[in-house]
Amino acid sequence: MFLVSILGNIMQFCYNLFGNYGWAIILFTIFSKIVLLPVTIWVQINSIKMVKMQPEINQIKINYFGDKDRIAEEQTKLYKREKYNAFVSLIPLIVQILLLLGLVEVINHPLTYIAKTDSNITTELVNVALANDEGLDPESSSLELTVVEDIKNERNIDKYSEKIDNDQMEKIKGINLDFFGFDMGWIATREKGIAILIPIIAGISALIMCVGQNMMNVLQAEQSKANQWGMLILSVGLSLYLGAFVPAGVGLYWTASNLLAVLQQWLLNIFINPKKHVNYEELERTNKQLKELEELNKDGQKRTKEQKKKEKDDYKRFFSIVNKHLVFYSESNGFYKYYKGIIEYLLKNTNITIHYITSDYNDKIFEMEKENSQIKAYYIEEKKLITLMMKMDADVVVMTMPDIQNYHIKRSYVRKDIEYIYIPHGMDSLNLTMRKGSMDHYDTVFATGKYQKEEAEKTNEVYKIQNRKIVEWGYTLLDSMIKDYAQNTEESKETTVLIAPSWQKDNIIDLCLEDILDSMKDSEYKVIVRPHPQQVRRMKDKFDNMKEQYKANKNIEIQTDFSSNNTVFNASLMITDWSGIAYEYAYTTKKPVLFVDTPMKIMNPDYEKIGVEPINIWSRHVVGESIPVEECKNIKSVVEKILKEKDDYKEKIENLVNEGVYNIGKSDEVGANYIIEAIQNKINERKKEE
Repeated sequence: MFLVSILGNIMQFCYNLFGNYGWAIILFTIFSKIVLLPVTIWVQINSIKMVKMQPEINQIKINYFGDKDRIAEEQTKLYKREKYNAFVSLIPLIVQILLLLGLVEVINHPLTYIAKTDSNITTELVNVALANDEGLDPESSSLELTVVEDIKNERNIDKYSEKIDNDQMEKIKGINLDFFGFDMGWIATREKGIAILIPIIAGISALIMCVGQNMMNVLQAEQSKANQWGMLILSVGLSLYLGAFVPAGVGLYWTASNLLAVLQQWLLNIFINPKKHVNYEELERTNKQLKELEELNKDGQKRTKEQKKKEKDDYKRFFSIVNKHLVFYSESNGFYKYYKGIIEYLLKNTNITIHYITSDYNDKIFEMEKENSQIKAYYIEEKKLITLMMKMDADVVVMTMPDIQNYHIKRSYVRKDIEYIYIPHGMDSLNLTMRKGSMDHYDTVFATGKYQKEEAEKTNEVYKIQNRKIVEWGYTLLDSMIKDYAQNTEESKETTVLIAPSWQKDNIIDLCLEDILDSMKDSEYKVIVRPHPQQVRRMKDKFDNMKEQYKANKNIEIQTDFSSNNTVFNASLMITDWSGIAYEYAYTTKKPVLFVDTPMKIMNPDYEKIGVEPINIWSRHVVGESIPVEECKNIKSVVEKILKEKDDYKEKIENLVNEGVYNIGKSDEVGANYIIEAIQNKINERKKEE
């Protein structure tokens, strides 16, 4: 009411200047724009800041494409660095809504705010109007306008005269609601004739405002066509509503406000020109690159109608099956290898139906489904996965995806007793290389070895995590690799050095790859660069150029075909930074690794809190050696030294594997038996409840 009282006084002042309600509303609108100018300038600067940051935001999305949680973290850091507040742009909208609501109140009550009639007398006049027109709604907010209209047209004038004196009567009669033939008290849906133009004019003003803002507003101009059209439809629709169902004076305010907003934006762009602050060339480049990535699915192809239909059908089919005991979820085809041994053991030794959800349309699980009726496979991409996981109904759910419940993928809202099992996809430190709390909402964690178990137990203790089980499992992928290596790998006739970097920021490729290749190009060794698949996807041109650059050198190969692991296991030595592949390579082949000390991959800044030194740090001098980035120019001599001492490293690596990895050769059986027991426990619990 305080705001309405202030607006009423401002409106009375404006009316006294012109003696006309329409011109008073226009003056009021101009006045509001002037008062809000500092906020509008603030929003303009904030919008420019946002668009200025957009190339960097795009680059974050490109660098961490598919990792929504990491993207959100990096964007938050950027916003803090630039002191950007995303909510600033909402302030004018909130103020506009408050002004609109207040102005509706003022326009609906001309007796109160223009004629300044005593509230008791106003009530009596309203009662006269209600008594003489049975069609009026006693709850209507525009009854004062009806009184003014009655008095101006001398309807029931005798009864009104009984309530007010002549001076007050003349004051009310003198309220000029006419504006170019329109009565500011009209409500278009209740009138005939030209009143129908009121919502049309309001709608056209909104159309002009939206088109103008889409062209001139620095932030709106960068929005997608869908967002621009959505805003246009919303604005025009709102304007049509205001013009049709509220007094014409409100429609006039909205129309004037829309048109003045266009003029104001034009002037702002003159005095605070976005082109002086935004690198539009870089923005266009990153927009294009990001769009290309977003149009692709996990296999680098656009989603087809068949894929969309399969997802819809599989989603429906998944929930058509009741009493599901076991569900696996895989982010892509490449994650099956972490489940392979366990699933094969279950298929061979039980009749449990395996429900396997994958976000990869071309996952090989669909071929396996055709060959084995015990497998039920479903294609569900990430957006649909959100609701599927919320509605999950199964006894046990097995995943390699961390951070369940922390972000968009949640535990089931339907069943609270599901046992969620986390299977690592690496043998290195989970405390260092995963976000803090990433496994807090799993009931069970399979540990690959004693070092992971020690970390997990200390995490439970320090953070007081109750009832989370740590299973001494092993690593079925390692078992599979050791077996394949023993059966299929032949000793290479030439000494091969494999460069296999991680894809974190500031990796070998970013910092020192050319120094390494320059040092090794004239050596007697075969050097193979095998980048991470994500790097190849993001930096295709870079690797194409490198292939061209070194094509004349038979000792150097840039390998971007990942269909076979023979390259990895045939190598005599691996060079990497902080990639977990180092342990898979060393533990399988018992060959050494040369680590480049690029900035350490730290996903959990609080990793030291549990008091356990990560294996990633202390084992670098067990499975090999490490060198600073700046010494990569002379890496050839270090490579030669390590290869001469390969037998010593073999012994160290064997001891590390035997001491630190659980259940070598039988982790599939251990993991599968735990799952079987967990399912049986759920069945027994239900029987007891029955």
